[in-house]
Amino acid sequence: MEKTVEDPPTSAVLLDHCHFSQVIFNSVEKFYIPEVDVTCHYTFTQPFIPRRKDWIGIFRVGWKTTHEYYTFMWVNLPIDLNNESAKQQEVQFKAYYLPKDDEYYQFCYVDQDGVVRGASIPFQFRPENEEDILVVTTQEELETLRSINKKLERKLKEQDDYWETELLQLKEQNQKMSSENKKMEIRVDQLQAQLSTQEKEMEKLVQGDQEKTEQLEHLKKENDHLFLSLTEQRKDQKKLEQTVEEMKQNETTAMKKQQELMDENFDLLRRLSENKTICNVLQREKERSEGENDLLQRENSRLLSYMGLDFNSLQYQVPTSDEGGAGQNPGLVYGNPYSGIQESSSPSPLSIKKCPICKADGICDHILEQQQMQALCLNCPICGKTFPTREKQIFEDHVFCHSL
Repeated sequence: MEKTVEDPPTSAVLLDHCHFSQVIFNSVEKFYIPEVDVTCHYTFTQPFIPRRKDWIGIFRVGWKTTHEYYTFMWVNLPIDLNNESAKQQEVQFKAYYLPKDDEYYQFCYVDQDGVVRGASIPFQFRPENEEDILVVTTQEELETLRSINKKLERKLKEQDDYWETELLQLKEQNQKMSSENKKMEIRVDQLQAQLSTQEKEMEKLVQGDQEKTEQLEHLKKENDHLFLSLTEQRKDQKKLEQTVEEMKQNETTAMKKQQELMDENFDLLRRLSENKTICNVLQREKERSEGENDLLQRENSRLLSYMGLDFNSLQYQVPTSDEGGAGQNPGLVYGNPYSGIQESSSPSPLSIKKCPICKADGICDHILEQQQMQALCLNCPICGKTFPTREKQIFEDHVFCHSL
């Protein structure tokens, strides 16, 4: 038994489970000439669909399983099964692989599962002119031929019975296929209706998707706008924070300034209080001076009356700084009554003083220097601090500070 490069798929499926009517072999000769290539023609029926590993084998008549092939060829897959011409196919067996005896053989179509889908009528491999040769056979050969003929008839009868059984099975399968076909048509209609509904829903979804896309674009624009607004708000917040920080600094400065003003106000209040005290002291001093002035006026009147002079007849002269000198009393409104009268007999107040430095009686250089210093200085009546006469404004401010 000759084989090609790759063994075909076979199985131990018996003849009773095969389907011989799905592939039909056409133009099968009764015999083929040896040493010549053989072309096998076959046609696919409507429900059958060929596959890549299907094959056609040459089997000796009387085979039981697909393992008993003599040689085989792979089938050619058609491009389009809906085309009628594509259903008619052929394969060619090379003469080298064909049987060399005169037994009866047949073509069988086997699918890739090892199931037979079609079988041809029997044929032989013998010369073409063999029927024209007169053969003289003996009785023994005749008996042999008869036994062979009986075997062939028995095999043919078995095959006829098989074909009848197969035909009945095919009819039943055809009815089942018809009912299944109707169910499939109903199912196809349902699927088409579902497909139409799904297409409509798909259109709605596409429209909804477009609307969502537009909404998404709108939301993106709003998001960008909000982002810009947020950025501006952050900038404004930074400016506000800077303004708040400046206001805090200004508040701190204002509080410091307020504290300074409060301190200054407190100082002014203290100075005002000191000034009030000074004013009260000066007022009392003024009252005292006025009392002393009244006393001096009465004393002056008494002395004038004692000297025989009239007080009202005396001409009042306002002494100047040159006339009064350092010893003139500014508190006397009518002047010093002792000025120019018995000056030689009335000693100066300085003459009766004793110098604290040299312990000398009367006027000395130290007393004159002290008298000149008093004429050139201003003394604070509160604390006794001395200021030069050229710093009169400072002296007045100093005295005013005591009132605060």
